[in-house]
Formats: sequence, C-alpha cells, structure tokens
Amino acid sequence: MNQTVKIRLNDVKTLAHDILKGAGYGADHAQSIAEMLYTCQLDDCQSHGLFRLFMCIDTIKAGKIDGQAEPQITNPGKAIIRADARGGMSLLAMQAAMPELIDKTREFGVAAMAINRCFHFSALWPEVERLSAAGLAAIAMVPSHSWVAPAGGTRGTLGTNPLAFSWPRQGKMPFTFDFATSAFARGEIELYKRAGKPLPDGVAIDKEGNPTNDPDAALGGAMLTFGGYKGSALSIMIELMAGPMIDDLTSLESHEFAEGKGGAPYHGEIVLAFDPAQFSGGKLAENDARAERLFADIIDQGARLPSQRRFAARERNLHRGYVEIPAALHEDLLALLP
Repeated sequence: MNQTVKIRLNDVKTLAHDILKGAGYGADHAQSIAEMLYTCQLDDCQSHGLFRLFMCIDTIKAGKIDGQAEPQITNPGKAIIRADARGGMSLLAMQAAMPELIDKTREFGVAAMAINRCFHFSALWPEVERLSAAGLAAIAMVPSHSWVAPAGGTRGTLGTNPLAFSWPRQGKMPFTFDFATSAFARGEIELYKRAGKPLPDGVAIDKEGNPTNDPDAALGGAMLTFGGYKGSALSIMIELMAGPMIDDLTSLESHEFAEGKGGAPYHGEIVLAFDPAQFSGGKLAENDARAERLFADIIDQGARLPSQRRFAARERNLHRGYVEIPAALHEDLLALLP
C-alpha cells in the first residue's frame, strides 16, 4: 500500500520556496514558482505540483538558466505584449505581463502575449484561469523538447506541446481544459517510473520505434501523440504558433539547445485572450446563457466537464487545510532542502 504524507497548505509554498532559494533562485523567481506549484498541488495535480521541483533544481544545476533574471515587458504592437524572460523561468515574466494583457484585451477585444527566452516546466491552466477570472476567454500554447514522434514516425520531432483553454462562467468555476497533445504528459511517465508501474498501450515507442509499456524504454525512445494524425496535426500547429510565430524555438531546437543536460525546456509561449463582452455584440448575458445551456445538456447526459475533478479536489483540500503526496516523494523533497 502506498503511504502518503499530509502537508498543511501554508507549508506547501514554504517548502517549495525554501528548496528553490537554496538551489539559487532569486526571491521573486522562487515566489512565482512556489505559487504555481501550490496552485497545482491544491488541485491534486500531482504531475505538475511539488514533483516539478526536481525539474526546477535540475534546470539550475545544468547551468543555463539565470535564477536572478528580471523580465522585460515591451509592446511591439497595439494588441501584442512581449515578455522577455531573459533566460529565466517563464512564470515571473508571465506574472509581470499578465495585467497588461488583461488591459489590452479589454481595450481591443483580443490581445496576445508572447513570452520569449524562457525555461518552462509548468501547467498552463493556472494562466488561462487567471484570465477567465477576469471575465476573458483564453488559449495558451507551448512547445517543449522533441520527445514525441509525429503520427507514422519513429523518432522524437515534436514536443508534448500542451494546449489550454478557459471560458469564464458567471458565479461558477470556468470551463477549462489543459492537456498535452502527447498521449501522456512527460511528468506522468516519470511518475509511472517512480511507482514501478507499466505504461498503458499506445503511449510510447522504444528507441527502435517499437511499442513499449516500459517507462524507461519510453524515456529513451519517443512518446506518441493522442488521436493519431489529429493529435499530430494539433502538435505541429502549436510548434508553429509558439515557435516561429513569436520568433522562438521549436521543440527540436529547444532539445538541441539543452545539449543533453537535464532540466526544463527552453523556448517560448503564446497566450491569446478574448473579451466576450466585445465579441457578443452587446448581448453578453444572452450568449452566456447559450453557453450554459450547452454545458447543462452535456451534464444532463451524465457526462463530465473537463476540470470538474480538479475543482472538487481544490474544494476538498481547502476545506481540510492540507494536501497529500506520496511519502517517498516527500522524503526526496526534504533531501533537497539546504
């Protein structure tokens, strides 16, 4: 039986912050990263919660990231914000540019933020949900490392390439999804490896291009996209939108930049935001009602909207005041403390 450890909510951020500071991240970066990890852990998103501290530590040990970098925010176009992370983690740049993205979206109806020259390890749903909390709809996309084979291929060319979307709902939790275009997130395969569990079918191939259920063979071979050619096409779109579109790296280029060292991928991110108040032609309430009718019909059939389990976990953990993580993970995290 897998043992778990209870961590009080206030201690989640403290643990993450202390580990990050001890590893060499500046106070602002440590705060922004710890906030993201707390947000994910609160929703029982284990693959992107405290577990991601290992990637953060590996990244700074690899010697390429600047743990003190201060982002630079510029406006190259009326509805475009560029956040240059200057070789730091993406989160501080995103945090610095987000208020301006909200303001420009409300001004123009649609706006875009490009985060450049950043290391990225985090979930996207906290970012798009911050925009939906402001009454905006939002899409976010990033490449990663070329760990994923295109449909019909035999080697990694694409990234895990997540896509996130959030739609605001009056008085209710937003409609949100955030998923990798790979069949599994990279972090999930690493968690399977830690647990000594075989992967499901259709997730990965080994270095010879043969299907595998072995996490080690998968990490040494390539992952697969979900949905065959459909997932592959979406993944290529994300490569283009979050790479050449914003003058940043593709997953292939990011992998080359890493030079075989561990840590988070180095690339860019694009976030698109939309103001329903301006797109709805003055009929925001009427169109909100249309959306709610759609959601209601889905739920009436016994189907579940994306993120409902995550929202339930958030409510449960806030009520009881703690989260649970595997005891082995907790022990490994304590070993990272200075």
